[in-house]
Amino acid sequence: MSSSRIFLFAQKNLQFASILNISHNFLTKSIVPQLSNCPGRYCGRTKLANDSYSACGACERGKRRGSTSECVQCDDQPSFYDWLYLGFMALLPLTFHLACIDAAAKRRTFTKEVVTLYGSAILEVAAAAIVTLLITEPVGSLEIRSCEVRSIADWYPLLHNPNPNYEGSLHCTQEAVYPLYSMVFVFYTLCLLVMLLIRPALTSKLLPGRGKSAIYSALYFLPALIVAHALCGGLVYYSFPYMVIILSVISNAAHFAFQLDQSVRGLVRGCIGDVRNLVILFGHWCLHAYGIVAITQLKDPLLHGSLCSLVPLPAIFYILTSRFTDPNNMS
Repeated sequence: MSSSRIFLFAQKNLQFASILNISHNFLTKSIVPQLSNCPGRYCGRTKLANDSYSACGACERGKRRGSTSECVQCDDQPSFYDWLYLGFMALLPLTFHLACIDAAAKRRTFTKEVVTLYGSAILEVAAAAIVTLLITEPVGSLEIRSCEVRSIADWYPLLHNPNPNYEGSLHCTQEAVYPLYSMVFVFYTLCLLVMLLIRPALTSKLLPGRGKSAIYSALYFLPALIVAHALCGGLVYYSFPYMVIILSVISNAAHFAFQLDQSVRGLVRGCIGDVRNLVILFGHWCLHAYGIVAITQLKDPLLHGSLCSLVPLPAIFYILTSRFTDPNNMS
């Protein structure tokens, strides 16, 4: 083949490629009369009033790209695991609230004032959760419609904006896990607002002076939870059952470790004879059972439900082995 023919062949290929690029860019970045595919994982087209379709981009809130690249309404029902995840996100601020109130009170026994503040924290979180559900679509109902979570990438669509022909990114960032991502932000914000409406007046009467530190702590940990959810929401979604079990076991061991009498009899007496210790122990058991239910999702109710009988095992193990780890016995 002569050099002139090679040159003509290459020129035709370049012209053909440029035509393809122009066509691709036109179909991607402009309104089209018929539905065509969009690049990337989350870019979709919205159907317009004149039966044409928009340019490829992010779908509207509450919609997600379908199999044909059309943005379709999210009409899925949250799975049992999704509800457990939302429950975990509600337990986080409640646990922090109770711990901060307990630390601020500096009392080894339950008093009327401390129990009242505990009840206030529970009421605040419950009210924020109910309002969050009511204002989430469908508005006015405790039920929600959602988009099914398919992979961890659904939590981070910002990292999957396509770059067709390396000529510029298509910005298709959207809430692909609607509304599991946004409603947590709303919930934490409502927790903060409800606390500021109720707690200051209650604290000034029940625990003047010391009770303020619990409120100040919430002003730190609630924004921290918001930032953590923004960055690690997807990671928490897939790992929270294991986090619950591990942290409940560690917290349970730390609670026993603070007791002065580390003998078997002393630990048992401290759990049974002290109402505060008994409530804390029962709370750890509930968290441990929650983690087991989240991991198994009770797919086999008889088998997986029986695993909850292992909940007291970490506490029993610590009590029976405390004499081997007691520093007073090491010499």
